[in-house]
Amino acid sequence: MSAAATVEIGLSAAVVAVEGDAPLILVAQAADARTPLGLPSGPFDPLTRRTLEIALRASIARQTALDVGYVEQLYTFGDRGRAASPDDTAPHVVSIGYLALTRRPRDVAELAKIGASFQPWYAFFPWEDWRRRRPEMLDAAILPALERWTAEAPEAVTGRALPRIVRARQCFGLDGAPWDEEKVLDRYELLYEAGLVEEARRDGRPAALARAAADTPRLGQALRDDHRRILATAMGRLRAKLKYRPVVFELMPRDFTLTALQRTVEAIAGRHLHKQNFRRLVEATALVEPTGAAETATGGRPAQLYRFRREVLEERPAPGLRFGRG
Repeated sequence: MSAAATVEIGLSAAVVAVEGDAPLILVAQAADARTPLGLPSGPFDPLTRRTLEIALRASIARQTALDVGYVEQLYTFGDRGRAASPDDTAPHVVSIGYLALTRRPRDVAELAKIGASFQPWYAFFPWEDWRRRRPEMLDAAILPALERWTAEAPEAVTGRALPRIVRARQCFGLDGAPWDEEKVLDRYELLYEAGLVEEARRDGRPAALARAAADTPRLGQALRDDHRRILATAMGRLRAKLKYRPVVFELMPRDFTLTALQRTVEAIAGRHLHKQNFRRLVEATALVEPTGAAETATGGRPAQLYRFRREVLEERPAPGLRFGRG
């Protein structure tokens, strides 16, 4: 087999935690300090690790000293040129992406010693946070640039077999179309095709090279290889999964207030939820139960503490918080 035909399997994980109202993503420094930060990742060696998940957990532990809980396989990313220059002849890396959920450790000093840290995930996708207001970046940079790109070839069919203008309308809510918080990957892919994210220029995409670097807006922090694409996939998957699986409780402490639960859901979903509607929804789903204790450090009246009812997993097949789309 020639070098050009050689394929290696890489494993990458978007490890998510929530601190207060900030969703966080775990990033790690590569062995070469000149390489940008990326998700915890490593090769799959079937001679030393029996399964993909065992190998992934070992890579996370080695690079971050964390033992994560919930792990779910996302997608296999195999595009040539997303983790190397298009003319590269080194073995091609097929990357299998994962979503992992954990709780942020209280002592992060050990993480820092080995070059790992938790970073706000909206630093990588600032246009996805609608909790307080419509993101200014949309109207100031993204939508004008997309309008110019679609005007260049409004009927041009993209990799998704839809004209540019149709995809822009569906992804970014143009012309009155609704904003769908689950389409994180679709929005990132559209920005990549339009040459508007740093990775597109790094990967030598024509749309990016045709635009002067000074004319390209800085749309969030880039990650190495195709890791921001994997993170976008993880964000969309988690936002969708909140509605039909109780995965949010993997991010919560054992006891919590309903306010803390709502803030965590809002942090992940990227939008504000009506307080009373949310509480009625939680009550209707019977996902939590009171502990009989209260949180007194609220600055006001003590707030009742709740815990997750794990029995609900046996009572019905798809328990989740069906709060609907934005």
